[in-house]
Amino acid sequence: MTRQNRVTPFGDIVAYPERGTFIGNRGILHDQHGQLTARCWTTHAWITCRLEFKERHREIMSPGTWTELFFLDEATALAAGHRPCGECRREDYKRFKACWLAGNGGSAISIREIDRQIHAERVTRQRTKVTYQAAIESLPDGTFISLDAESYLLWQDDLWRWTPGGYTDRLPKMRSADVTVLTPESIVNALKAGYKPLGYL
Repeated sequence: MTRQNRVTPFGDIVAYPERGTFIGNRGILHDQHGQLTARCWTTHAWITCRLEFKERHREIMSPGTWTELFFLDEATALAAGHRPCGECRREDYKRFKACWLAGNGGSAISIREIDRQIHAERVTRQRTKVTYQAAIESLPDGTFISLDAESYLLWQDDLWRWTPGGYTDRLPKMRSADVTVLTPESIVNALKAGYKPLGYL
């Protein structure tokens, strides 16, 4: 059975058969039957984890435990508003936090405060995706943008269309154009400060 546990760059949780290369969570979002409830999150700490860690094994969507969500790659997870886990991805977490702080003013704040700021940048009070406009030439590699209701990854002067199974339709990046950005702004700033997401490209 294909479960509804795959996350798109828009942050939507959808049903696709492909598993993805990262797992993560936003808290408990499913009921005792393994079906998603109306909740989109139960915590501000949206994290991205390794698929395997210390030989731990989980039964997908077990009652009373966090809901396993899957991502094509880390750039997809970042666009949806997830950050690296501080346990199973400790080195990536430290790298992300250092780049996030460097890109967003350099003040030493806690990860809880970072999570709160990212949360305000990813969803509105009506639970819709937060986007913003920016000049495409100002955006770093690893940023997702929206074009004609599709999501595209900026990578090495090209645009790659996201699909559940990978990237297709490689397009040259436009010049001097304002675009709709999907990746939360403070995470874009972390990318500008040197954070490199893991993934296919």
